[in-house]
Amino acid sequence: MVNKRNLFRTGLGISAGLSALSLTGCASPNVSEYINQTPALDLKNYFNGVIDAWGIFTDRNAKVVKRFTVVMNCSWNGEQGILDEDFTYSDSTRQKRIWNLTHQGGGNYTGTAGDVVGEAHGNTVGNAFHWNYTLALPVGNSIWNVQFDDWMFLMSERVMLNKASMSKFGINLGEVTLSFTKRTA
Repeated sequence: MVNKRNLFRTGLGISAGLSALSLTGCASPNVSEYINQTPALDLKNYFNGVIDAWGIFTDRNAKVVKRFTVVMNCSWNGEQGILDEDFTYSDSTRQKRIWNLTHQGGGNYTGTAGDVVGEAHGNTVGNAFHWNYTLALPVGNSIWNVQFDDWMFLMSERVMLNKASMSKFGINLGEVTLSFTKRTA
């Protein structure tokens, strides 16, 4: 005969374990975990010159909602950088975003742009750049302030991959995935 009390305890243990596992699955990694990854990312060096990018936006069900390309003209003057981005979407719409970045030292950066609410904050460690910001995103006839958890990984001297999670009120809205290729001189 099965002992109902032991079965109940086992069920609670499994349930608690799965709950803990699901919570840790939602936690974002720490950028310091990439300290030994190469090639080392020097953000000022990589985002200097012209960069081409190809990307997609997927909704929370992983359906591709939009495809786009970006041409970025990037330059630095000391610790101040400008990333001038021209987006072309699959529906032929266009968008421009100009990031003003400041290197704060120690791999730490801040950034502002016309459609960014407040200031973006991030840092580089190893081959990774991680930053967070709030984007004022047009949705229908309104503007949503959407939080971005944005990760970039340098793959080679010319190629970087970017994956950003979008959320509002802690609810996942989707992801943006990009591949950057730096043009040769």
